[in-house]
Amino acid sequence: MIGKAMVCMMAGAMFSMFGCSAEEQLPAAKVTVEPAKVLIAYYSWSGNTRAAAEQIQKITRGTLFEVKPVKAYPTDYQACVDQAKKECRSGFKPELSTRVDDMKKYDVIFVGSPNWWGTMAPPVATFLTSYDFKGKTVIPFFTHGGGGVQNCESDFRKLCNGSDLPKAGVFSGGSVSRSGDAIAKWVHESVTVSK
Repeated sequence: MIGKAMVCMMAGAMFSMFGCSAEEQLPAAKVTVEPAKVLIAYYSWSGNTRAAAEQIQKITRGTLFEVKPVKAYPTDYQACVDQAKKECRSGFKPELSTRVDDMKKYDVIFVGSPNWWGTMAPPVATFLTSYDFKGKTVIPFFTHGGGGVQNCESDFRKLCNGSDLPKAGVFSGGSVSRSGDAIAKWVHESVTVSK
């Protein structure tokens, strides 16, 4: 009995010293940022995530950046689905052909991905592990074909430890082009862009 109580007390002390896990973090508070300090990075296979990124760019006047793997995914839908399933399940992170020149100049980074097999697309996982986001506000957004957010946000948070993470934006891929109001509302809940 005393042993269990001691273990619980020690575990409680460790949690209070080191904070909550990434999955238990509360969303970050709203920040104010200049347009030049906003980056919108995204990976898009079908164009839906690109459409969402372009709408975010219009609202924030930030810099668009396309995350591109060295080896492009197949253009055939079923071949892409099969490859994505294998990669997502194995935790594969493909090499990227694009790189942000000066990540230090950005304070707020929107990062977009399609939902592939319940998580982010592997090129986005590579992007997130290629930079130091400590002290920055990293804002995830996801598009999906009906699956919702699933593990996308929690998996994203695990890779962005040390950064402020507001609530993710989640948008249905087929209706992204008609989701301007929803995207704008979500962006304005996370950031105020100065003139």
